[in-house]
Amino acid sequence: MTTLTEADALEGLRDALGLLKDREQVAERLLASSAKHSFDPDEELDWEAPFEEGKWFWPPELVSLYDTPLWRRMGEEQRILLSQHESAALASLGIWFEIILMQLLVRHIYDKAATSAHVRYALTEIEDECRHSKMFARLIARGDAPWYPVSRAHRNLGRLFKTVSTTPGSFTATLLGEEVLDWMQRLTFPDERIQPLVRGVTRIHVVEEARHVRYAREELRRQMLTAPKWSQEFTRVTSGEFARVFSVAFVNPEVYTNVGLDKREAMAQVKASGHRREVMQNGAKRLTDFLDDIGVLRGVGRRLWRASGLLA
Repeated sequence: MTTLTEADALEGLRDALGLLKDREQVAERLLASSAKHSFDPDEELDWEAPFEEGKWFWPPELVSLYDTPLWRRMGEEQRILLSQHESAALASLGIWFEIILMQLLVRHIYDKAATSAHVRYALTEIEDECRHSKMFARLIARGDAPWYPVSRAHRNLGRLFKTVSTTPGSFTATLLGEEVLDWMQRLTFPDERIQPLVRGVTRIHVVEEARHVRYAREELRRQMLTAPKWSQEFTRVTSGEFARVFSVAFVNPEVYTNVGLDKREAMAQVKASGHRREVMQNGAKRLTDFLDDIGVLRGVGRRLWRASGLLA
């Protein structure tokens, strides 16, 4: 009796994006890239250099209140202070998300062959995420803004999600957490208005996250073709709900209080801001186009994505 290899079994399978790529070949290429382009933030970045006066901690166009009536009343110093607190809040959100991601990756490889390139790359990505979380924590500690944990409700939802998530659901959530921030960071690291340390942190994160996105996209394509129908539908619904949670958690409302603004007024203006809605949808567009192509954005899930504000 002949035993089919995974490559044989998937030969000829295609989605709207074309033929599936061999899982092991993808992983081997990502492992080679990791060997050439990985960074130790403790050594790569100058953590002792003072912050430069008048420089931003996040591009002003990406600050949540940009171009609102409240923003126009704020002075430059308060705007920069808000950018520092929002940068710290995003770093805090990133740590929360990456801790969830690491647990999802461990679950994904739990019963797979440890000698495979696919598993070795997952372990390499976990190493990357550990460094990223420590890097974000050090960035927060380096500044004057506090750590901004997500709400208790979102922590509990995260705990539930990482417990019940299916494999395709896990990779959809992975891409949601990575791609919106990646879009923003690609605008941040070349921007000379931004503090050098923040630019350095975002540069490292962008380079290493590009591999993580490739790994997750290739695996999600595979899962949406091979997972049971119930799992595919569960993925559509849970990803829509995770998009809603993510969009709400993206800016911690305590940042407004901590820079001397009225929290309720600020939140209302952010919610009403056409600019902010456009920023979030632009940040998610590459992802939502991909998810649409592979069949994730259908039915109830699509309605939830629209409700999140990330899908136009």
